[in-house]
Amino acid sequence: MHALKTTAIKFFWAGLVLVLTLRLAAADATVPTADIEGAADNQLAKRYEGSFIVSYEKLAFTDFSVPLSPLKPSADPDARDAMNNRVFAPDKKAEVEGALTRIAYVLPAERSPLEVLRNYQDVVEAAGGEILFECKKEECGGAADRSSSGGGGDMSLTMYSFHESDLKDAAFSNGACALTSGINDQRYFSAKVPQDGGDAYVTVQTYSMTDDLYCKELNGRTVAVVQVLEPKARDKKMVVVEAAKMADSLSATGSISLYGIFFDTDKADIKPESEPTLKEISTLLANEPSMAVIVVGHTDNQGAFDYNLDLSSRRAQAVKAALVAKYGIDGARLTAAGAGMMAPVASNEDEAGRAKNRRVVLVKLN
Repeated sequence: MHALKTTAIKFFWAGLVLVLTLRLAAADATVPTADIEGAADNQLAKRYEGSFIVSYEKLAFTDFSVPLSPLKPSADPDARDAMNNRVFAPDKKAEVEGALTRIAYVLPAERSPLEVLRNYQDVVEAAGGEILFECKKEECGGAADRSSSGGGGDMSLTMYSFHESDLKDAAFSNGACALTSGINDQRYFSAKVPQDGGDAYVTVQTYSMTDDLYCKELNGRTVAVVQVLEPKARDKKMVVVEAAKMADSLSATGSISLYGIFFDTDKADIKPESEPTLKEISTLLANEPSMAVIVVGHTDNQGAFDYNLDLSSRRAQAVKAALVAKYGIDGARLTAAGAGMMAPVASNEDEAGRAKNRRVVLVKLN
């Protein structure tokens, strides 16, 4: 009886291993012969002939940081990103907002990262664009052998724009392989292209993939990661919360989340379009002279815990300072605090959820 059980267990595990092996084999990368469904070139940076789109994402409106100099390690040796990598960032960068398209192409065999990069530069310059920054290999700063995947080391140039957790491509797919594998011979440029309504920004990163496991079919192939930020006015769909509604919410629940206070990326500088909401807060406090509130800053989960905690605190302090300096509110009625990423109201798995988590909350004290 014991022998039968032992044999049955062996067959079970052998079968399980076989099923998993077949599933992984079926999910392995293959040499692409067509674009993934729903993908298309961006007109400002069309494809190199014979290449195929393996990853594609388009956001109607977001912010984008364009490196204009090599990445350098943070002055704080303990600063870490969301994957526990040491934080790297450029001294010079362009912080822009608009419609963002990110495309990953797999190039035909025997095309080098440099050859592909030069062709993209030709396209940008033919459109009247200007190359703002160019680098190669270790000169770009950060980990030159990593794409968007990995933790516990140094950030890479790819990670400055996005991490593996931001990707929607299935595991072991061509898109995931192209954007998460080890890399070699990295090349990069950022450029500005004049457009109606403002400048568009284009970044192109090319590299050779290195993998001998699930992505081995693409080992040695050149990948081009093209990101285009086009100027676009933000859809102003967030209704300014009026003072009376703030008062009702504070009375009913003791707090209210506000999405009408805007900051530059990674900064505590309040943008001018925040004025309507700040004005309503001042009206609320003027109408309720005995009320005191806590101004709480909240962030999404992009970045290190301590960094976001400090950023949210500085943003809350900026709101308090604006209410005191511009609207004459007694500072003793305002307590500024930062909660960082600790109190999400939505999933941080996509930009829509992260946008809901980036907010300022008023909490009634008395």
